[in-house]
Amino acid sequence: MGVKPEEALPIMGEEGFAYRFDPNACAGCQGACCRGESGYIWMKRSEIEAMAEYLGLGLEDFGRIYLRKVGHRYSLTEKRLGEGDYACIFFDETTHRCSVYPVRPRQCRTFPFWEQFKNDEEELRKECPGIL
Repeated sequence: MGVKPEEALPIMGEEGFAYRFDPNACAGCQGACCRGESGYIWMKRSEIEAMAEYLGLGLEDFGRIYLRKVGHRYSLTEKRLGEGDYACIFFDETTHRCSVYPVRPRQCRTFPFWEQFKNDEEELRKECPGIL
């Protein structure tokens, strides 16, 4: 599913980052930022509440179904897609998009402008075709 020229999204940049990001490239990458190695998608309480409400679930049910506790923090669960290939539980394998996009966590909303990529743009470019 491509973006029509009249619907093209603007190029994004963040202060302190040497690169810019073209969100229009997302249509062609098959959700590379939502899948790969096993990891964590950290959630704050306000994000958990918003996502639970969006899905029509109570906090307890949402937590039981979609969260895992790691120390004193919570992360969304993952699903295994293949050997060494995991995805966020809300990654839609058919559309290659986030099924809870309007209420996705801050960690997802701020990608690719993460501190860890400020000094490792090469690693980011391997993952994201939208890096300019």
